[in-house]
Amino acid sequence: MSILNGKNILLGITGGIAAYKSAFLVRLFIKNGANVQVLMTPRSKAFVTPLTLSTLSKNPVLSDFFNNENQNELWNNHVELALWADYFVIAPATSNTLSKMTNARADNLLLATFLSAKCPVYFAPAMDLDMHKNKANKQNINKLVDYGNIHIPAESGFLASGLEGEGRMQEPQQIINFIKNDILKKKKLYGKKILITAGPTYEPIDAVRFIGNFSSGKMGFALANSAADYGAEVYLVTGPTSLSIQNENIKIYNVTTADEMFRISSEIFMDVDIAILSAAVSDYKPKNIKKHKIKKEISDNLSIDLVSNVDILSHLGKTKKNKQLLIGFALEYENQIANAIKKINKKNLDAIVLNSLKDKGAGFNHDTNKITFINKKEEVIKFKLKTKKEVSIDILNEIIKLNNE
Repeated sequence: MSILNGKNILLGITGGIAAYKSAFLVRLFIKNGANVQVLMTPRSKAFVTPLTLSTLSKNPVLSDFFNNENQNELWNNHVELALWADYFVIAPATSNTLSKMTNARADNLLLATFLSAKCPVYFAPAMDLDMHKNKANKQNINKLVDYGNIHIPAESGFLASGLEGEGRMQEPQQIINFIKNDILKKKKLYGKKILITAGPTYEPIDAVRFIGNFSSGKMGFALANSAADYGAEVYLVTGPTSLSIQNENIKIYNVTTADEMFRISSEIFMDVDIAILSAAVSDYKPKNIKKHKIKKEISDNLSIDLVSNVDILSHLGKTKKNKQLLIGFALEYENQIANAIKKINKKNLDAIVLNSLKDKGAGFNHDTNKITFINKKEEVIKFKLKTKKEVSIDILNEIIKLNNE
């Protein structure tokens, strides 16, 4: 899933030869899950047809204030369009349009919508090399940036005039990448690498049986999604679950046993800023694993020798670097706060997320959770019962506070 998924994009197209690239730009926005509404200046129609763009965007292309000048009810409301948009992208932006944007000219629907926009506005200049270098044009670009608009710089290359130099609009994929990176840079966890463990582990007894628990992985997956939404690069190590996740900022590692989770988590931990271990790792595993299915004997009793699994949280606590944050999870019944604080100190954690077996609607297999967040200063922050998505945001916000200390 892209950071643009579900976002409303206004794409403004002005009258330059680079307008032919706009069809590819629409296609890429749609591919990233965005909703696209195209606005065209009247002159841009000479370079690319509204039919092409409406087919790709799945929306009628708008160009004039009125679809029919004799029917006011068909007025295209530039204010509503501007309020609808999450992002406004003007590509290509000609020298003529840049000048009008700078001087608050509103002689077409695109410009009137631009002047009404409250969302971030990106503009990608496209013109011949001498026009691009012209001091007045450079001044217009600088003014637009000073006004808070976001400049997608032109690049050097072969131009329609036959000359070669700066003024060529960036390619559609470059524009998409620029916008996505710019959005991510403004997120709370941009630039952070986060390890998250999720779900149960299954410890095999024989070829068909295992020791496990009832963890669904929902809390860990919610944390991964929310961390990615906050701009982080997420490494999700998950035991067996029925859940799936699609986000270009989340890399998934599927494991089964505690040993597998330990090996992969330990490797990833060396290069991350934050680790959140929400997985319900099995404490024990069978000492001997049978290669084949154990047959039911005459006796109704079966004894299995168990040995301890490695304590992943304790191991990471011992190898933790000064600037790393390590967050654990604890499921308690009695002496909950005291036991959680004991784990923080014993395992060298920066904080722990406490779940209580006494809380209804919390813990395994629920879509809700109720947590208490305790940091290494032994500050106790209690939260009400919420959806796991909301809980994940609460947890991340507390971690951000720790990171800023």
